[in-house]
Amino acid sequence: MDNITHTLTGLMMARAGLAYSGKSQTTNRGGSLMMMLAANAPDLDAVSLFFGGLAYMQYHRGYAHSLLLAPVMAVIPLLLARWIRGAWLSWRNYLACVLGVLSHLALDLTNVYGIRLFLPFSSRWPHLDITNIIDPWILLIFLIAIAAPALSGLVTSEIGGRKSERPKRTWAWVALIALLGYEGLRFTAHDRAIAVMSAHQFGGDSVPHIWALPTGVSPLRWRGIVETTESVLDVPVDLTGEFDPGAGRVSYPAPPSPALDAARSTPEFQAFLRFNQLPFWRVTPEDDLVRVDLIDLRFGTAWQPGFAAASALVTPDGRVRDAHFGISIPGRGR
Repeated sequence: MDNITHTLTGLMMARAGLAYSGKSQTTNRGGSLMMMLAANAPDLDAVSLFFGGLAYMQYHRGYAHSLLLAPVMAVIPLLLARWIRGAWLSWRNYLACVLGVLSHLALDLTNVYGIRLFLPFSSRWPHLDITNIIDPWILLIFLIAIAAPALSGLVTSEIGGRKSERPKRTWAWVALIALLGYEGLRFTAHDRAIAVMSAHQFGGDSVPHIWALPTGVSPLRWRGIVETTESVLDVPVDLTGEFDPGAGRVSYPAPPSPALDAARSTPEFQAFLRFNQLPFWRVTPEDDLVRVDLIDLRFGTAWQPGFAAASALVTPDGRVRDAHFGISIPGRGR
């Protein structure tokens, strides 16, 4: 999820009660900062971006996003909030930071990008595929929860009343409950999109692998991908109407070849294959060489690869030139 969403989640958690100190119900000094930092702490691994896109892909959403290290990551925001704002060092605040870190993992899990949640025991990338990395509805929920108590405070001050923290807490709970409800709606709609596609008979000599990926802002519209051994169908799925496979576009992955095998053996392609959940191979002649592209269909298409692609130029005798990870130049699908 984007860091604005993570930050606002931490703020709502603070206002809901994690930033309050026991019986006195007075604001815990630095508590809001502490929770906002905790809700962003796993993204400290984004520093890998300074070492290039391949390094970022290899290390981002890795150990810092694992359940095992969540208690360790929670120490960082607690100490930073203590240093910056004088937050209290207590078990209560530490446990609050753990919850903040876990909120980050939960939100990232809902994206198509996924996280390596079970490192070091498993390098799999669990992902629920129910929300985009930036979701305007979630941001709207949080903005309403911020604006409503602010407006309430203005009205109270105009009539000479005493300001209260209760509206902030109430609206924070409303926002967090609304967030859970919205994620539940998208989870249900995602399952429905999968069921709609699964009810259709697709050609091929194997059981198709079916994906539903979020697209646009509506939870009722999805990008469907049906993968067989021979082809990939990229088709819109609108839960308000009839499913029409004919509205999609079929692409055919490149068959195994010496050029493809040569590209696959490079460190760039090996690293990308560990991340790629929907690989699509494309082989195209280019002058006296062969261009090999490996595309992750979660973030692009066979005809418009997007940012998640690896490319290599292979000579006729099987030597690889200029293998790299990054934006692939859109080419002609086979």
